[in-house]
Formats: sequence, structure tokens, C-alpha cells
Amino acid sequence: MLGYLVQRVFISILVVFLVSLFAFSLMQVLPGDPARLALGWEASQDDVDALRKDLNLDKPLLSQYWLWIKNLFNGNFGKSIMYNRPIGDILAERLPRTVAIGIPALIIAVMLGIGSGIISAIRRGKLVDQVLTFLMTMGVGTPVFWVGILGIYVFAIGLKILPIQGFVSPFDDFGKYVHKAILPVFCLSLGLIASVARQTRSNMLEVINQDFIRTARANGIAERSVIFKHALRNALIPIITIIALQMRIVIGGSLLVEQVFNIAGLGSLLTAAIGGRDYLIVQGCVLLISMFTVACNLIVDILYGFVDPRIREAKR
Repeated sequence: MLGYLVQRVFISILVVFLVSLFAFSLMQVLPGDPARLALGWEASQDDVDALRKDLNLDKPLLSQYWLWIKNLFNGNFGKSIMYNRPIGDILAERLPRTVAIGIPALIIAVMLGIGSGIISAIRRGKLVDQVLTFLMTMGVGTPVFWVGILGIYVFAIGLKILPIQGFVSPFDDFGKYVHKAILPVFCLSLGLIASVARQTRSNMLEVINQDFIRTARANGIAERSVIFKHALRNALIPIITIIALQMRIVIGGSLLVEQVFNIAGLGSLLTAAIGGRDYLIVQGCVLLISMFTVACNLIVDILYGFVDPRIREAKR
């Protein structure tokens, strides 16, 4: 198991290095001068030269990369051109808002998705399976912005029981946070629930028809134990994988949800930075989201080793 962990950590470090090269190259692959593109064609050449110097664009590529990495280790993401503020301060403001919506959505998706998938699999062909399968299909195919607009029309404008938009930190006022977060969390979790439920149902159906499940039932083992201890555990690997693929939403956010409910999160920040040609923010956001995704994949790889003993044995 130790060798397996060391291998996965080494691969993760290599991926982070490659991601940092990709994020750094964003300013290099753009046609034209990044400083000129950021300031616009109306800016004077002196201003452009000053920005190039400030961004270290007047130095060789290796020096630029080294200075960028060095500043990142010191917590310095640079200064935003659009907001004229340190990017680290902006990320510190936007990231908690995205996480406060993403984490509850993911938790709800895991609980309801796995539960719905198990029920649908063990009741295959029954009415409950048909209803849940229909809801899964609708959840995967329904646009998030449409669900958000419909939720605002019904619950905010029609029934007047939920706010139209906005965000309050849970550390400032937890009650207001829950009140304002209900609709965004529901909209964000809807597609996640459907994806996890479909994957759970598919893998549970594959596992419960195998010989060892029939043997467990023939030996008189309780059905609850057969489903949760034997069937679900052997179906967990693909389920964990699909959950890990959704983890990026926790930190990357959903642009559509943030736009519909006017939440100033990381997704809307990244979109605004691309439109405003603030490439330092784009670099910081891409690197942050990528590193979080790599960290989640590392955790998932470690969970693989605990869930499936065959993986541990294969890596010895």
C-alpha cells in the first residue's frame, strides 16, 4: 500500500507541474502583446511598457516562469488589471462563496444520488424504478439556467418564500445563508444527483446479478447486508470516479448558477477576467481549480486502494 501511495503522490506532483506550465503559457500563446491586449489599443506605449515590466514580460521565459512560481509560493498571485487589487485578496473573497454553494450541493448529490441509484437497482422494472429513471434522465438533460429561472418564478416571485438572488456568508448569518442558498444549491445539485444516481444504478445492476451475490443470499445473509456490504462495496469504484469528476464544481463553481442568482463567485470571476483580458486572474483561477482537481483525484486514488483490495495487491 505504501508503494501505491508513493506512486500516486509522485504522479500528482508531476501533473501539478504540467498544469503550472499550462497556466503560465496562457499569456505566451496569445497572439500579440498580452500587455497591449489587456490595456487596449488606446493606451500609450509608455503604459504598455510599464505593464510589461510589471508582469515580467520583458524577461526571458524561464525567468518569467521562475518568478511566477516563486511569487505563488509566497502567496502572491500578482495584481489584477481590472480591479487594481491583489489577486490573492480577490480569490480569498470569491472562493468561499463558491465553496459555500458547491459543498452542500455535492453532499446532497452523493446522498440522494447513491440512495436513488440503489433503490432503482433493487426495484428494477417496478414503478419506483421507472419514476426514478425518468427523473434521472430529466436531471441530466435539463439546463441549469432554466431550472434556476423557473425556481425564481415559482418560489421567489409567485410564492414569495425565497429570495430572488444574492448571497450571505454562513459565518455572518447562517439563517440568511440557508435562506438564500436553497435555490442555488438545488439547481447546482440537480444534475449531480442525476449523474451519481445513473452511475450507481448501472453498477449495482451489474453487481447484484453476479454469482457471489446469489451465493450470499443462498447462505441466508440478510438482504440489507447483501446490498450494502457486498453489492454496494463492489460497485463503489465507478461511483467514486463519477463523484470525483464532479468535485471541480465545488471550487470552480457553476457559471450559470452564479449568473442567475447574482453570486460573485469564482466562476463569474473567471468569466469576467477572460472578457476583460485580465490574464493574471485567469492564470490564478486555472491553477487553483486544476490543483484542487488533482488533489481530489489523489484522494480518490487512495480511496480506491482502501475500497478494492485488488488494487493494493496489484501495486505491491
